[in-house]
Amino acid sequence: MKIAIVILNWNGKQLLEQFLPSVVNFSKNEADIYVADNASTDDSVNFVKENFPNIHIIQNTENGGYAKGYNDALLHVEADIYALVNSDIEVTEHWLTPIIEQFKKESNTAAIQPKILDYKDKNAFEYAGAAGGFIDKYGFPYCRGRLFDTIEKDTGQFNDVVNIFWASGACLFIRAEIFHDLHGFDADFFAHQEEIDLCWRIQNTGGQIQYVGASTVYHVGGATLHQYNPQKTYLNFRNSLYAIVKNVPKGQLFSTLFIRMLLDGIAAFKFLAAFKFRHVVAILRAHVSFYKRLGLMYSKRKTIARTTSVYYSIKSVVWQYFISGNKTFEKLPKHGL
Repeated sequence: MKIAIVILNWNGKQLLEQFLPSVVNFSKNEADIYVADNASTDDSVNFVKENFPNIHIIQNTENGGYAKGYNDALLHVEADIYALVNSDIEVTEHWLTPIIEQFKKESNTAAIQPKILDYKDKNAFEYAGAAGGFIDKYGFPYCRGRLFDTIEKDTGQFNDVVNIFWASGACLFIRAEIFHDLHGFDADFFAHQEEIDLCWRIQNTGGQIQYVGASTVYHVGGATLHQYNPQKTYLNFRNSLYAIVKNVPKGQLFSTLFIRMLLDGIAAFKFLAAFKFRHVVAILRAHVSFYKRLGLMYSKRKTIARTTSVYYSIKSVVWQYFISGNKTFEKLPKHGL
C-alpha cells in the first residue's frame, strides 16, 4: 500500500522549519513526502529544496485555498492513500502504522482521521477535529472531545476505532481512488468544511469514515486563519449552507435549511450582544454569498448519489450545548433534540 504525505503550503516557511522535521523523521521508508505550494511569495520552496532534497515539490500556479490547492496538487501524486497534513502538524513515532493497518483491514473505509491533540497543550484535544467529527441535523459540526468552545483533556477516553461522520482536513487520510472518483474537494468552498462535504459525499455512496485513536498528531490550529477571525466565521457559515444544499436527503432540505437560517440569525444576535460586530457582518456576508450561489449548489446536488437518509445522531447540538447544558460528547443523547 503506497502512502503519499502531502503538505499544502502557502507562505509557511516558519511552519515548515518547525514541523517538517517530525514528518520526515517519523515517516521514513513508509511514505513519500510532498510539499504542495500554493503560489507562495516567501522563501518556502527554496527552503524545502535546500534542506529536504528528498521531498517532492509541487508548485501550484495560484493560491486556490485548501480545496483547489489539494485538487490541483493531487493530480501529480501517485499513491494508494493520500495523507493530507497541515503544515502546522507535528506527528509522532509510528503514527502511520495503525492507519495503514486499518485501511488494510477495512476495505470499505474510505477515509481515516487520527487523534488530534493541541500542540500548545498536549494533554488536550485540538479544536479542528479532536477525536473525530459529526454534524447535527442542521449542519453544525462538533467533535468527540470538542463541543463549541469546550475542549476536553485526553484521558484515553477516545483510544478506540469508531465510525465518524467527518475526518478533519488538518490530518486526513483518504483512498486516492475514491478522492478522484468524487472529483476531490469542492473548490467553491475555498477553505473550511470542504472535508465535511467530501466525507458526506463519501457516505452518500456507501463508504465509511473512521477515527483511529492509536495514531496521534499535534496541531497548532489557527496558524493560517485564527479560530476567532471573522473571515473564518464567514467561510464556516457559508460553507455549511453549501454542504446542506448539496447533501441533505430529498424531502428534508427545505425544513432543514429554514431552521438552520433561523439558528444563524440567533448566532448573529449572540455576536451582536457580545459587541463582535465584524462577526455579525461575516454571517450576513455568508448568507448573501450563499444566495448568490444557491442555484449552483442545487445543481451540484443532482449529481450526488444517496444510499441513506440518516446523516445525524442528534437533531441540534446547539440545543444540547446551550439549552440542556451538555458540554461534552459523552453527555449527548444518541438520538433526540
